[in-house]
Amino acid sequence: MVYDYLVIRFGEIAIKGKNKKAFVMKLEDDVRGKLSDFPRLYIKRHFDDIEIQLNGEDADQIIPILRKIFGIQNISSAIKVENDLDAIRSGALRVAEQEEGVKTFKIAARRKDKRFPVHGSELNQDLGAWLLKHCDRLRVDVHHPDLTLRVEVGYHETRIYGHEYKGAGGLPVGASGKVMLMLSGGIDSPVAGYLLAKRGALIEAIHFQSPPYTSDRARQKVIDLSKKLQSFGGKVRLHLVPFTNAQVAIRDAVPEDYRITIMRRLMFRIAEKAAEQNGTLAIATGESLGQVASQTLESMNTINQVTDLPVLRPLITMDKLDIAAIAKEIDTYEISIRPYEDCCTIFLPKAPRTRPDRFHADRFERSLNVEDLVNEAVRGIETLTFESSESEELFSGLL
Repeated sequence: MVYDYLVIRFGEIAIKGKNKKAFVMKLEDDVRGKLSDFPRLYIKRHFDDIEIQLNGEDADQIIPILRKIFGIQNISSAIKVENDLDAIRSGALRVAEQEEGVKTFKIAARRKDKRFPVHGSELNQDLGAWLLKHCDRLRVDVHHPDLTLRVEVGYHETRIYGHEYKGAGGLPVGASGKVMLMLSGGIDSPVAGYLLAKRGALIEAIHFQSPPYTSDRARQKVIDLSKKLQSFGGKVRLHLVPFTNAQVAIRDAVPEDYRITIMRRLMFRIAEKAAEQNGTLAIATGESLGQVASQTLESMNTINQVTDLPVLRPLITMDKLDIAAIAKEIDTYEISIRPYEDCCTIFLPKAPRTRPDRFHADRFERSLNVEDLVNEAVRGIETLTFESSESEELFSGLL
């Protein structure tokens, strides 16, 4: 392969102000972490991009990893040549010949170093004519080219870019703080986690399990989903909450139609305590307005009463087909549809209340020892941390 560099360009990060450097450094850390299995790479951060010198590593293995890292707008294959017109011509031809199947092209040249004697527009014409003369299969198409061959004359050398790969966009994971994601194991909540990570949130996931009513396979399902979320950057910590005693208490003390409402309120209280212990500033869910009984405005209003933390709902306006499409795109869908029940399917009422109110919820909770149930669940939380997409359980302990 002719290319010996990959160049990462920023998207939204590029328009940041005085804190741009912090975002770029965070992205650099993510890139270094994700590419740690390629020891020959040399990674260098610049103000406008991150440059990766391949040193013999296989770009075809590296590019798919980079495309999943949030904060990257695109990745270009590149070579470097001297700031000399003949060297630039030769390099442009090498790149054009490398790109098999390309029939049309355009040149996009610019000078960072204004001392270079050939202006950008003149360089476009010169290189275009050179390629037409030396590569018979190519013709110019400035509107819809197969290849946009970018040439950037810098202060010390010239970069020539070949194929460009689209990145994931968004912000580097962790740049926006930590969020406690209520991860059910269904289709919706992993998609919510993905969208939050894309906006720079570091995910702390919390999952409620109710053995023996829920199985180890249901637990493994949530672990696998957490690993998928981690593959997009940062680390993901999964907090597994023992919820059996709370659910049994609700079943025995609360009218059937209000059980889901009270269960969700208890979950939010537990999530809030776990959030406080782990420095997360918001709770997030996979709720979509009107999708099920607990996702009406009345239900959300009644359930939100028990927490002072912001509740983020990235999927609030999406329908199920939109959500499923994203789940398939990010490779969580097949995991989510594994037929293993989570705690939300236990003791399900035949006719749940779709418009619960705070007055009745408060009244029914008086028959429960809410504080004891919350504290018992929080004390029993088991935490798993996933550091890389390949990793197993690297840390396990009690909060």
